[in-house]
Amino acid sequence: MRKPVLLFLGLLFVFGGYAKMNQPSWITLFNGKDLNDWTVKIRTHDLGENFANTFRVEDGLLKVRYDGYSSFDQQYGHIFFNTPFSYYLLKVEYRFVGDQCPGGEGWAIRNSGAMLHSQDPRTMLKDQDFPISIEGQFLGGNGKDKRSTCNLCTPGTHVVMTDSLFTPHCINSQSETYHGDQWVTAHFIVLGAEEVHHLVGKDTVISYYQPQIGGGNVAPVDSDVKIDGKLLESGYISLQSESHPIDFRKVALIDLSSSKDDRKKLEELVKKALK
Repeated sequence: MRKPVLLFLGLLFVFGGYAKMNQPSWITLFNGKDLNDWTVKIRTHDLGENFANTFRVEDGLLKVRYDGYSSFDQQYGHIFFNTPFSYYLLKVEYRFVGDQCPGGEGWAIRNSGAMLHSQDPRTMLKDQDFPISIEGQFLGGNGKDKRSTCNLCTPGTHVVMTDSLFTPHCINSQSETYHGDQWVTAHFIVLGAEEVHHLVGKDTVISYYQPQIGGGNVAPVDSDVKIDGKLLESGYISLQSESHPIDFRKVALIDLSSSKDDRKKLEELVKKALK
């Protein structure tokens, strides 16, 4: 009887290893230890200057804090992962905490975001408020009102929705409201200049197509960089500081570029990753 048992165990090992080999491979963007793979750009400050230690790593979390600010004074900040991507599945786990920095705008209470297909931070002007990008806007509940999350905002960009160019700055998603300091898991399926889907957990809450440069809501900006009508096929990923403290405990990505020409394989990879 030993041989069949050993054979069975061996088969389990082989097929288990095969299954593991065929699982999507997550790339950890935030390693829980440092920000060596990231670049900070805060409005009115030079590239790479992490003013007042706005972005920091504590307790294994990437934290955005304002204890070094006397007033926020529209010092919008972004921290960019140093490698650009084109086709990918991004996972971000976040929570809002504490009180808003003095001087922050009313609309920025429990407000942050993940910027997708961002311009290279080295091309941003010193006083530029936001990168040209597609924003997956994070909103936290205020304890009473409905506030969806994973909304869409478009600093210096447009998208196509229902076969028409969508030019307003923001549109709400169909997500639930997440009050308090609870952790929320956001996913973004970004397929080059083809389509983008925002998910809360595993539920798609908004979709759009053909992200492209255009419109306003970003200033000042280099006219050589802001080429209206240019499709956004790739770009950087950045996380915001907009005056309300926020924690990020996971920022990870599956690169889908090798499967971009095989729609069935691409869909299978995303489905496996979201299980």
